[in-house]
Amino acid sequence: MNLLATEAAGGWGIMIAYIVIFGAFMYFVAIRPQKKEQKRVAAMLADMAVGDAIVTTSGFYGIVIDITEEDVIVEFGNNKNCRIPMKKDAIAEVEKAE
Repeated sequence: MNLLATEAAGGWGIMIAYIVIFGAFMYFVAIRPQKKEQKRVAAMLADMAVGDAIVTTSGFYGIVIDITEEDVIVEFGNNKNCRIPMKKDAIAEVEKAE
């Protein structure tokens, strides 16, 4: 009977090792790249300034006119009357003004 208890304990050890390896794999494949992307986007939005050209997540191109804590006012197209406030989260790309 002592041999069966040893084999059962070894089976549990292998199962726990597989779970730990799977968890480490998921961290390096899914969680870590997502955190790096979040840091990149946060740095991009923090570095944004008035006059920068942006692309929204819906594909609209515009120029930043004003910036607040959570929002930006963006001017779209050549029409100077088309100014729309929007959340910073809706900005996909920022191109610095020259």
